[in-house]
Amino acid sequence: MDKRSVLRAFFRLVNRFIVVPAFHRGLGRIISNSLTGDIMVLGIAGRKTGKIRYTPVSYARIGPRVYCYQGKEMKGQWYLNLLANPEVEVFLPNGRFFGYSEEISDTAERLQAMRQILLGSGLNSSMYGFDPEAAPDDVVREKTKDIPVIRITLDSQSI
Repeated sequence: MDKRSVLRAFFRLVNRFIVVPAFHRGLGRIISNSLTGDIMVLGIAGRKTGKIRYTPVSYARIGPRVYCYQGKEMKGQWYLNLLANPEVEVFLPNGRFFGYSEEISDTAERLQAMRQILLGSGLNSSMYGFDPEAAPDDVVREKTKDIPVIRITLDSQSI
């Protein structure tokens, strides 16, 4: 088993037995912090089974919307499920909400969201090889060009 597989298995266990249960119990503020970064949990219906699956992701809140991204290493099942079933349950550190997700292509909105997500990523903020606070827009765009960014519009009744 290579190092990446071991690390992925470790995070899968941490997410399943610590992160997701903490958010379900209203303890998201403990998990989402300046060290670990801004983390939320998404509840997404499986594209094949329809069963709700929960996954933690990094996020940024900009106005009434929430943004997250799918890392460039691989296309996660949560992302594929989200494309098929855009209605999501959102567990933020301050509560549970419902919303509608969509991948964004608008370059200005995408750039702002990506920069904010990376700025809120705690110790991982420079994971793509640049400082998200100081890097020029063209560097951020180039280094993250293949990374899908998702906008979640929260249901106005759940805010």
